[in-house]
Amino acid sequence: MVTITLLGATFGWMIAGFPGLIIGAILGVWGGRAVKLTLASGQIGRVRTRFLEATFAVMGAMCKADGQVTSDEIDMAETMFDKLRLSGADREAAKAAFNRGKTPEFDLDAEVAAFATEARGQRPLLQMFLQVQLSAIAADGHIDPAEQEMLRRVARGLGLSEAELARLEAMLGGAGSGGVPSQASLEQAYEVLGVDPDASDAEVKKAYRRLMSQNHPDKLAAKGLPESMREMAEQKTREITNAYERISEARA
Repeated sequence: MVTITLLGATFGWMIAGFPGLIIGAILGVWGGRAVKLTLASGQIGRVRTRFLEATFAVMGAMCKADGQVTSDEIDMAETMFDKLRLSGADREAAKAAFNRGKTPEFDLDAEVAAFATEARGQRPLLQMFLQVQLSAIAADGHIDPAEQEMLRRVARGLGLSEAELARLEAMLGGAGSGGVPSQASLEQAYEVLGVDPDASDAEVKKAYRRLMSQNHPDKLAAKGLPESMREMAEQKTREITNAYERISEARA
């Protein structure tokens, strides 16, 4: 942006002297901002495209983790297409990516690394990617050991810790009807917020506010979360809130 401002000022000076310098500099600043916004918009678009492609390619590999893709797993993928309201070109692209992930030559680590690079270390976005995978393989109520190991492998490829994976699993495991944690899920509630049971009230509240800020659907969308995944992002914030309320009730 500084270079564009200097260019504008230089041309302004050449054309109209000092007044032109001022006007050129102002126009250069505006132009620099426009270029910056355009580049940012292009980056977000690439992240969204990569997010969808990588999500279903990795999902295809996940389904084949135990050696074969069953009809139930194919039905699960179709259910995910519906849940994310994919249609037209997006749905066809998702199917193609899913089928690509099932092939023997699919490079899981390279796919995950490419997405992680595109996402530029945005941890909430990376966590959402992992949450989609977790939701998919847990759709039948059972996570195979091979799937669990592959999930850990994906988490490592994204640069996420075991603790972050455990929090996502706690969100999934602690949700009852409508996503509301049961009375037996107090331990999971602490895990969701990433705090110890002996943490102070202030520490619990701080963790809750931080997670809510990081996982706000609008913030995730601005970083590249596809609009089709907004509902899952909203569900995640509800689960965080439910966990905080469960802890608050237990401490009252």
